[in-house]
Amino acid sequence: MSDVTRRNVLKAGAAGAGAALVPAAWNAADRAGSAAPAQVLAANDLALWYDEPAGTDWLRALPIGNGRLGAMVFGNVDTERLQLNEDTVWAGGPYDSANTRGAANLAEIRRRVFADQWTSAQDLINQTMMGSPGGQLAYQTVGDLRLSFGSASGATQYNRTLDLTTATVTTTYVQGGVRHQREVFASAPDQVIVLRLTADRANAITFSAAFDSPQRTTVSSPDGATIALDGISGSMEGVNGSVRFLALANAAVTGGTVSSSGGTLRVSGATSVTVLISIGTSYVNYRTVNGDYQGLARNRLNAAKSVAVDQLRTRHRADYQALFNRVTIDLGRTAAADQPTDVRIAQHASTNDPQFAALLFQFGRYLLISSSRPGTQPANLQGIWNDSLTPSWDSKYTVNANLPMNYWPADTTNLSECFLPVFDMVKDLTVTGARVAQAQYGAGGWVTHHNTDAWRGASVVDGAFWGMWQTGGAWLSTLIWDHYLFTGDFGFLQANYPALKGAAQFFLDTLVAHPTLGYLVTNPSNSPELAHHANASVCAGPTMDNQILRDLFDAAARASEVLGVDATFRSQVRTARDRLPPSRVGSRGNVQEWLADWVETERTHRHVSHLYGLHPGNQITKRGTPALYEAARRTLELRGDDGTGWSLAWKINFWARLEDGARAHKLLRDLVRTDRLAPNMFDLHPPFQIDGNFGATSGIAEMLLHSHTGELHLLPALPSAWPAGQVAGLRGRGGYTVALAWSNGQADEISVRADRDGTLRLRSRLFTGSFTLTDLTDGSTPATTRPESDVVALTVRAGHTYRAARPGVTPSPTVTATPTSTPSPTPTPTPTTSSPAPSGARATYAITGSWSGGFQAEVTVTAGATAIRGWTVSWTFPNGQVINQIWSGTHTQNGANVTVRNVDYNGSVPAGGSTTFGFIGSAGGTNNPPANLTCTTT
Repeated sequence: MSDVTRRNVLKAGAAGAGAALVPAAWNAADRAGSAAPAQVLAANDLALWYDEPAGTDWLRALPIGNGRLGAMVFGNVDTERLQLNEDTVWAGGPYDSANTRGAANLAEIRRRVFADQWTSAQDLINQTMMGSPGGQLAYQTVGDLRLSFGSASGATQYNRTLDLTTATVTTTYVQGGVRHQREVFASAPDQVIVLRLTADRANAITFSAAFDSPQRTTVSSPDGATIALDGISGSMEGVNGSVRFLALANAAVTGGTVSSSGGTLRVSGATSVTVLISIGTSYVNYRTVNGDYQGLARNRLNAAKSVAVDQLRTRHRADYQALFNRVTIDLGRTAAADQPTDVRIAQHASTNDPQFAALLFQFGRYLLISSSRPGTQPANLQGIWNDSLTPSWDSKYTVNANLPMNYWPADTTNLSECFLPVFDMVKDLTVTGARVAQAQYGAGGWVTHHNTDAWRGASVVDGAFWGMWQTGGAWLSTLIWDHYLFTGDFGFLQANYPALKGAAQFFLDTLVAHPTLGYLVTNPSNSPELAHHANASVCAGPTMDNQILRDLFDAAARASEVLGVDATFRSQVRTARDRLPPSRVGSRGNVQEWLADWVETERTHRHVSHLYGLHPGNQITKRGTPALYEAARRTLELRGDDGTGWSLAWKINFWARLEDGARAHKLLRDLVRTDRLAPNMFDLHPPFQIDGNFGATSGIAEMLLHSHTGELHLLPALPSAWPAGQVAGLRGRGGYTVALAWSNGQADEISVRADRDGTLRLRSRLFTGSFTLTDLTDGSTPATTRPESDVVALTVRAGHTYRAARPGVTPSPTVTATPTSTPSPTPTPTPTTSSPAPSGARATYAITGSWSGGFQAEVTVTAGATAIRGWTVSWTFPNGQVINQIWSGTHTQNGANVTVRNVDYNGSVPAGGSTTFGFIGSAGGTNNPPANLTCTTT
């Protein structure tokens, strides 16, 4: 396998040799007299639609996903192609990335950096600090399912739609006088992809279907209606491929016949067909790859086969819409929305199309729901959609921008549960990162550098210039506290505090005093991917590091206060925080990127890392730090507006935080062009990187609502291009759900629902004139204070909704803030631990996340003095809970009684060792843990 890493792609592009990886700008012509199809209008224009098939162009195919399974649907008349992914199919297998030579050479590396011998320091890093292997491993495709229908000749009335309101791709056309329809969705409740084919004439559907794959695979026909693809992931960086996978496709027909032989499925003369696709893998976790992949695939398929297709559809929609429907947005509509989606993108620069911003916003939410669910892997650089064994940048997790950006809209746009896979990853990284911290820095705690993968590599990769950046784990850890600010979930904070503390401990152990300035600084590190002198990126104490560490130390200290633990540690981190270098204004009026006032070697570089403190941080604000605020504006002017797709998306967020709606909107329009957005609306670096989609969604949310300064600022960066509109369901820190309506560029109506008691500050131009304020829950008029002319402060009560409006404004039913899935800030119940088994093993049950109607829990099995080969854990749920999805174990549930077995999954557990399985469950009310667990072992 070729090694296509971030380093290789960027070097190739710089040398002019990257054209094969970069799609050329494309075009689409206006359709005279075009009108949006009825299905699109029924979805309130929240649909991508096209009047042509995707052909062979992956960037015209449409994505579906359930968090774990993904497919790209091409919609070709003659041969339908479903390109398939499963989120744990990665190259290679478990490996230890730590380099044991690192710690012994760290002092000399630091000496060279402080002596301004940067390239010499980089040389020594490349010799002694690089991870093993020196690059990380790629996310890979499973392969394709192709359905061959014969000739496309004579097909008319073609339409292809991705309905964001139902998460369904539909293809319709007329051929030979018969109207054909294909409907494809990925069900999270049933863990299968469903392809439903119908025709308006009996016995009109005939096709053959087969799998193909670039992986090492075999095909077979397990029974007369099923085909199978059994394979193993590829080898890479000297690590043998070890993820086994089985894909199954089963056809059930009404009318006609179905048969399967030699790996080919044949349907003849059917009136309707349901094809179910199930995929199982042997990936258990980053350390273990011996799961029962065949059993998983078969069990999920067999379970789905027992459910009628109408019920599969109903369950899928109910599950998806419970997330998607939390936020609505209306920015207005023009005739531009009557054109196909690719035409709208191609013409966006020259047309007024405000609805496209709403579509782009909701498309990002759709992608996050489809690529990140509790219990799955986090969304990677391409979400879960990848057709290659060697995708650009390995389609892994780039921590110095892209992975955090993927999750910027998770809390602000009311998708809290979708964030949970990141925190599961962080827990894994505390283990692999602790090994790297000790081996390469002689430090406690844990560290992660600028990339990670499914195997949770944590060391330096891709060379010192790119990879010698220490604060990846620190940035990920700050997400724990920020998520808590939105949810108030005490149990979540308890469960994740050890990761937050461990990240801070690493820097308490490794920060060093600058020899002349006296500040505590990171050394060695860099300002991501940018040289400060020729060929030199490595330095000490870059601005981004200092800003991240301020957030990290603040978060660790505040979390310890909330939890009432670690007073001494809290004092230590606050002392260290006060010794970090401050952000400074440079000679050009900009925010300095480094400790010295160096001028960057590439003025328009895509990374603007030193504005982390503006966004996503809150260290640079208009009213709190006016000098830095102006310097941030100057920094962006020097950098320029253009950039890669994800860079443009980050800049939308920057300008929104600067409260400049016109400039933020200009950047949004810059993003919607054919060299930055594919026909299927995937963001282009180029090539495809999904973080630009998520960054755009976040940026639009930031234009409408700020909550990063201890108040809700309503319409802080509203552009004149959106003079009237509504949005409902956005979330603010402090536990608020917000709805807004505006006209003539000014707020008419504001509704806020509070999750918890407290004092709320609202900032809006609405409050500079006459307004009414009402507690809609009890009809009272709350008492307010006026700290500033455009600010009101009031005491709020949990569960109450408050409405502020201009006099005479009629309440809008769609603008009332509605309850969300955000949990109440009640402590998580104490974990339950079993009595020891005869072998001495114990099992501990702990709730790790909860929301209205659902929860996530994990059970840790710890061996006693004797190693165990396998185990069984059983319990009785006290409150009618039901397990919906489980990983790292197989389970049965009979009423309230649950049994989980793991003999085949994790193999033996050494004496004193432990292994964990987790699950997602539903709970209608109280969610207490079981009173007792029983653990038996073999």
